[in-house]
Amino acid sequence: MSYRPRVTTPSIFDPFELRSAARGGGVIARNRVWLAPLTNQQSHADGTLSDDELGFLAARADGGFGVVETCAAYVSLDGKAWPGELGVHDDTTLPGLTRLATRLREGGARSCVQLFHGGLRATPSVSGLPTISASAVEEPELTVPLAATEDDLARVIADFAAAAARCEAAGFDAIELHGAHGYLLSQFLSTHYNRRDDRWGGSLENRARLLREVLAAVKRAAPELVLVVRLSPEDFGQAKGLDLDESLQVARWLADDGLDVLHLSLWRSALPTAKRPDAHAIPIFREAVGRQVRIVSAGAIWTREEAEAQLALGADAIALGRAAIVDPRWPERAREGLEPLRPPRTAEELRAAALGEAFVGYMRRWKGFVAD
Repeated sequence: MSYRPRVTTPSIFDPFELRSAARGGGVIARNRVWLAPLTNQQSHADGTLSDDELGFLAARADGGFGVVETCAAYVSLDGKAWPGELGVHDDTTLPGLTRLATRLREGGARSCVQLFHGGLRATPSVSGLPTISASAVEEPELTVPLAATEDDLARVIADFAAAAARCEAAGFDAIELHGAHGYLLSQFLSTHYNRRDDRWGGSLENRARLLREVLAAVKRAAPELVLVVRLSPEDFGQAKGLDLDESLQVARWLADDGLDVLHLSLWRSALPTAKRPDAHAIPIFREAVGRQVRIVSAGAIWTREEAEAQLALGADAIALGRAAIVDPRWPERAREGLEPLRPPRTAEELRAAALGEAFVGYMRRWKGFVAD
């Protein structure tokens, strides 16, 4: 993979071409500030878009974010992981998705849907269906999943493709495959969750097969969309059984397969990698994928200085989570040189930031986030 060091570091306010010219170009965000996918539990019980979820995302588009991404949106009913999760699993979701894509475009943002299957972290009490994963691995407080059959995997691949086609029909600019945080695609990559001895397990090539086949299927189904994959480079939280060098190889394969954007979920983006304490993830993944693949860095970024430090390391854009929850105008405030808003925030302040009641309730689970 060819790699040319960046001559100058861009500003987070410079335009951002999501797809390189070599891959067709043409999709340009107004800046390099990306709204990370955020669980909010605001959708209707059937997975269709609610006014609260629309309002939250629209406020970030209006507030100056260059790319606005949805929460994890389940592609299969047996992949639904929590109440109030957005769905892209059947055509009943299409009117709401179209409404959302249109509204984000009107707000000046590029739009992205995160396509998701929870695997063993799906919730049978919510979906009404058994869970599946790479293997029948026990996890505390979770139902032991069924080991996915060949038919299960063929269906899941088809479900991702059908969901991608809906997103393209709705008018979105991009789709992201959620290959991080210990959900289904990450479970197959993992040596902890994937204990298979067939063509879906064992070697890294086999464990990466599901992610690569899903990427190929969504590329065929939605050829106009920018293709993004989110990865956890190493173990953290629910992500277990991941090795940095294996993740680098997966990134190389995805680049060869036609990936446009690699979204690295680093959790604490200022820190080096655990396996290589002398190396930060951004430069080594940049070396792996070259300049034709864009890299987005996410993880505890609050200030403009922290954001631009990621660009100096070689990232093309940064994704904001908690900072974007408390402040829909983060890009505008950063441009004005204002200090970022930080938690704790009162429930009323969060409502003023366009969080619905379900989202405010969800944020109460985060220690120190909501001031009572």
